[in-house]
Amino acid sequence: MSMPSEKDNLLQAFAEKLEKDLPLNIPTDVFVTEVKSHVEGLGEPIQVYGDIPKFLQILIEASKSISPKLLFRSVGTVQYIGNGVATLSGLPDASLEELVNFPNGIQGMVLSLDQKYVDVLLLGPDLGIQGGDLAEATGQRLNVPVGFQFLGRVIDPLGNPIMNDAQIVPSEYRSIEKVAPGVTERAPVDTPLYTGTKVIDALFPLGRGQRELIVGDRQIGKTTLALDTILQQRESNVDCIYVSIGQKKASVLNALEILEKGGVMPKTTVIVASPDDPPALRYLAPYTGVTLAEFYMDSGRDVLIVYDDLSKHADTYREISLLLRRPPGREAYPGDIFYLHSRLLERACRLNEEHGGKSITALPIVTTQRGNISSYIVTNLIS
Repeated sequence: MSMPSEKDNLLQAFAEKLEKDLPLNIPTDVFVTEVKSHVEGLGEPIQVYGDIPKFLQILIEASKSISPKLLFRSVGTVQYIGNGVATLSGLPDASLEELVNFPNGIQGMVLSLDQKYVDVLLLGPDLGIQGGDLAEATGQRLNVPVGFQFLGRVIDPLGNPIMNDAQIVPSEYRSIEKVAPGVTERAPVDTPLYTGTKVIDALFPLGRGQRELIVGDRQIGKTTLALDTILQQRESNVDCIYVSIGQKKASVLNALEILEKGGVMPKTTVIVASPDDPPALRYLAPYTGVTLAEFYMDSGRDVLIVYDDLSKHADTYREISLLLRRPPGREAYPGDIFYLHSRLLERACRLNEEHGGKSITALPIVTTQRGNISSYIVTNLIS
């Protein structure tokens, strides 16, 4: 019967030390990961030169400084996935508009909370996400990149470049949701913004900081009027943002060609959410645009932003709401459809001198059917 060696005694002492300090029945890989992430003060890496007993003694001494911690993560299980929406069980601490990470690297935004389930709007394709996958809540809300580096670029609603592979280094990140400036922060609209259309400039002048709805049927020149207004800012100190929501790609390319030939592309940011993009991107597009416009305004610039068009944005929100099983109202739109656009357009204003004195001018476009300006969305936007 052999006597235990010094090596065996050291191993036993080390095991007893771990058993005493870590009475947790956890897998080896989890234990190693947690120890690596939480052990501090071990000094330089241990060098081993064949002296195993000495190495084990060093490990025993090092184990005395281990202070294990328990990490609690808010995770949920995918129960259903489809049409850009994932239904999860779990996520007990989730909050509205919180970001959720999925295994394929795509993020989602919580838009509906129930007693048992959480509905998450995917911010990208759902390829690779299956039922039973785990998703982890981040505890953060969606922030989009902003900066003057976006002038002259075509981006998606998340700030990623579309037509140029060169990455954009933003100045900062801002939340897409922000309370509109209050009455005491605003100033009267007294500076004209020329559209280039003489009839409008003479009879219905547009001011910097104003919101002016462009309404009409299809193919009557609403987008042309908005693009002409952007072209008119070529020699002015007004930066421009053109937000395309659900427009055909051919129409977007035509608009880009007009802006390029007109020489205003270097001072214009184009945000594109195509019809084949996930509903989340079409929903976020105008909010990304106004967030970028607020950065320009806070940086001392006047801004003109065009939303083309908000009727398709309303249709996207109706689609999302029905997918989230929200009760439909008039024309199947959800009950908060008015708040959807009011909180967007109220962010266009002219600030007083104490807050910079600059402005955001908004030109929302809405499409009517056979000249019917009394439809639900049109009357909401007019009011």
